[in-house]
Order: sequence, then structure tokens, then C-alpha cells
Amino acid sequence: MRRLLLALPFLLAACGGGTVYRDITVPIPTAMQVDLSRYQGLWYEIARFPVSFEEGCVGVTAEYTLLPDDTVRVVNTCRQGNLSAPPRSSEATAEAVDPSNARLKVDFVPFIPFTAGDYWILDIDEGYRTVVVGNPDGTSGWILAREPRISQARLQRGYDVLTKAGYDVSRMILTPQPEG
Repeated sequence: MRRLLLALPFLLAACGGGTVYRDITVPIPTAMQVDLSRYQGLWYEIARFPVSFEEGCVGVTAEYTLLPDDTVRVVNTCRQGNLSAPPRSSEATAEAVDPSNARLKVDFVPFIPFTAGDYWILDIDEGYRTVVVGNPDGTSGWILAREPRISQARLQRGYDVLTKAGYDVSRMILTPQPEG
């Protein structure tokens, strides 16, 4: 029951749409090829478009683990309100839906049909240090990094990728992260 309650915002977002942050008439290209074994590990959320399931979240992280069946275990963690708040997490499974591994379906509520959402990797740098993620309907987007802070140049690259995909980056918010 607790898992259902934690996943409910993701379910509602997947089923009910949400605020659109991009011009969906603009093509949304994805990364050419993603090595999911290199992608796995801990990522810090640097910036995001506001979504209801992350309202008030700071210190947000996402941890990806490649499983033997080539699916990916996803654990998203947030601290509500401030960085010293206890973490709360939600778990999902992701599966690549194209040979590039850049387009994934993420499902936080697998026991309810049609709840998987699009998670498209739009750009990832060669060192797998910074990634830009979005979705075709433009209701979400993130810039993630391996460390809690990135240079202005890396942040700008993320903004440029999102802008090219039709997103209005003026609506993004920076995610507070701990020092480190």
C-alpha cells in the first residue's frame, strides 16, 4: 500500500498529462546510442521542469541499476522541503523501446496497465557525466549529473539541447543539492 501511495503522483502524471513545457510540433531528437551499463549508477538532479510528483523536493537523485534481463531498476529519492529532511524514495522499472537505448518506458506502477511513461535521453556527454532527459509530450524534462553541482557550461549545454527540442527553458527550476 505504501508503494502505491508513493507511486500515485507518477501514475496521475502518466495518465492525466500535465503542464506542457515544449512546442510539440518541434522534433525531439534523442541521443544516437546509450550504453546502459555506463548509464547505471547515481545521478543528481541539477534542474527540472516543475512536475507535481516533485513539488517541494530538494536533494533529488536517481539511481539506475541494469538488471540481467536488460531492464533497469530506477530508484528516485527526494527530500521534502530541505536538505536535512529524511529521504523518501519511489522505485520503478525501465525498459528500452528502441535499439539505441535512448528511448525508455519507465513504470512506477507495473500492476496497473498503461502507466509507463516516456523517458527519452536527448543528450549525454562522452564521459557519461551529464545527461538531458525529456519526453515527446513535453510534460517533463531534467538535467542530471554524476555530481551535485556542474559548471555553467555543462548546464548551458543542457539548456541548449532542451531549447533545440522545443522546450521553454525559462520555466526550469534549479534543484538544491548538498555540498559535495
